[in-house]
Amino acid sequence: MSQSFRIRRATTADVPVIKQLVAPLADQRILIAKETVAYYEGLQEFKIAEDNDGGVLGCGALHVMWEDLAEIRTLATAAEARGRGVGSAVVNALLEEARAVGVRRVFCLTFEEAFFRRHGFRVMEDQSAVDPVVYSELLRSHDEGVAEFLDLARVKPNTLGNTRMIRDL
Repeated sequence: MSQSFRIRRATTADVPVIKQLVAPLADQRILIAKETVAYYEGLQEFKIAEDNDGGVLGCGALHVMWEDLAEIRTLATAAEARGRGVGSAVVNALLEEARAVGVRRVFCLTFEEAFFRRHGFRVMEDQSAVDPVVYSELLRSHDEGVAEFLDLARVKPNTLGNTRMIRDL
């Protein structure tokens, strides 16, 4: 039987738990581990799935890259909560957040292609999803996720095997 849970905004108290959720996935090279400061700096991007007792079951972040483009990143579910709809609920909340801020397309870099297909994402065949002028502006970003989206050579070791997927809202 699935455990009930709710989705809420992350708080500073969630950062250690987010790191714990990410750690085993980073060890498997599914997610990229970040320094603690990066989680605090991006905290307002995170949603948390929390059970009725306040336990954190999952997390995910929406990072706006441009006027019409955002990325779902750091999507992680506790091992004991997998298969209960936690990841789907977090993705749905992040997609709603994207709509609320005016984003029209959401990108992800993932090994979980089937999961994201179920949420309306499709594989990006090339970078034509980004206007050349926007691409040149995005090149100025210092964010590693933006570099991964642009498929820059300096981040290739982090992205090997991942699939770039995108969804129109």
